Amino acid sequence: MLLQILYITFIFNLRLTLCKEQVVDVKKSLVWGPGLKPDHIVLPARYFFIHAVDESGKKFSSPTNAKFKVQIKGNSPHGKCRSNINIIDRGDGSNIVRYTIGDWCENVEIDVQYNNSHVAQSPYFIRNKVYSERCYCPQELNLWLLNNDCSDFSADKQIAWDLHSFKRVNFSAIRDNLLKRYNAPESISLCHYVVKNQEVWRKCYGKYTGFKMFMDATLSALARVVYLPDMEFYLNLGDWPLSKKGGQQRTSGPYPIFSWCGSDDTYDITLPTYDITESTIENMGRVMLDMLSVQKSEYPWETKEEKAFFRGRDSRRERLQLIDLARKYPDLINASITNFFFFRNEEDKYGPKVPHISFMDFFRYKYQLNIDGAVAAYRLPYLLAGGSLVFKQDSHYYEHFYSKLVAYKHFVPIKRDLSDVIEKITWAKENESRVKEIVSTARAFVEENLMPQHIYCYHMVLFKEWSTRLIAPVDVFPDMEKLNFSHTCTCKEKQLRDEL
Repeated sequence: MLLQILYITFIFNLRLTLCKEQVVDVKKSLVWGPGLKPDHIVLPARYFFIHAVDESGKKFSSPTNAKFKVQIKGNSPHGKCRSNINIIDRGDGSNIVRYTIGDWCENVEIDVQYNNSHVAQSPYFIRNKVYSERCYCPQELNLWLLNNDCSDFSADKQIAWDLHSFKRVNFSAIRDNLLKRYNAPESISLCHYVVKNQEVWRKCYGKYTGFKMFMDATLSALARVVYLPDMEFYLNLGDWPLSKKGGQQRTSGPYPIFSWCGSDDTYDITLPTYDITESTIENMGRVMLDMLSVQKSEYPWETKEEKAFFRGRDSRRERLQLIDLARKYPDLINASITNFFFFRNEEDKYGPKVPHISFMDFFRYKYQLNIDGAVAAYRLPYLLAGGSLVFKQDSHYYEHFYSKLVAYKHFVPIKRDLSDVIEKITWAKENESRVKEIVSTARAFVEENLMPQHIYCYHMVLFKEWSTRLIAPVDVFPDMEKLNFSHTCTCKEKQLRDEL
């Protein structure tokens, strides 16, 4: 009888504690992010964060039933301010709020409420007109960098490292040799871009130049929000970095080539990949996966399967080796190939290929395997954001942010040959609290380095510094094609009169 009374008392106190923890304190709760300054920070989808805090000042750290209501009020040419708002529950007591507006709005007020009470410093009043990202409204470059809290290039060790070999660049002296060096139309495709007086021109070389559309879209989006510096650069449209160390370049010097992927044995200047950049530009647009939506919590940690997961094409031998491991240790690894191209003659051994699944369904599993493809696997940003533990293969390829990652803080490293995969998965199963800590710091890394604002910043910080190193005049050549950029409205009175 005494034990029964003690048990009932324990359960009652536990429920009382849980109930108390679920009480949201609207004034102590946190609201922050670039989307609260929409007149100064213009992104394809503006966004900000809400984190529920209880009466004791403790942040919620698990799924909550707290429902926040967000409204964008104001006036527009069509009457009330037109907006599209999406709230993403991250399952850790926090939400991402993203929104778009049509054309422009004035007298804007951003309301964040919980149970009809304003949260934190809500309402947020915006003093200036707020323009759609589709409007032509560029800011002076240094002002734009300041408004967007972009760091100096020297604070980003990847940019500093990439440019250290190119202190002074004279394209007039090296252009002919550069084009001669990379004149291999069947295997190399690149584009020469010239930006001058806020206009963009290009000429492409090679047989397969379709990927120029990504840089075209990037420069178009940036030109609507910031004045681009006059500059020129050569962009590698292929997977593999081009500017190899050693060999001929020991005497000729390295050629400056911009690429979406870098490597330890090349001098390529690394840009954010076309994948993460497109997902930034098309946020709340035509892309289904981006760095905001991937953070939606569809599978709470307690419901995830305790296995390592992989899906992908056969673009590297180690991916096939992973299939062998999955067959040998089916209780630890779920891995399959979705398409055979590089090793078609081995499909009978490593197949059958399986259908693609939604990327969000990857996160049904506690552990994600990031294995290189042809180069670095461009899925890594999304895996870091998705709420599962990432096992990252050692690699000499890298994306623009890899130098900031720390093993066992943001991910768990695995050897190139995958020989320690089983050991590392076993470690993870035996160290759940440590795993959760790594998952949490990985998401914090994403929030501080890989959100849309950071992708825009990286491009512009790099472009600004790069433009200062060009010592030859930036000229448009007669055989270059001018890119025609479009916009739906403008905040530039002179431009408006010219169009009328």
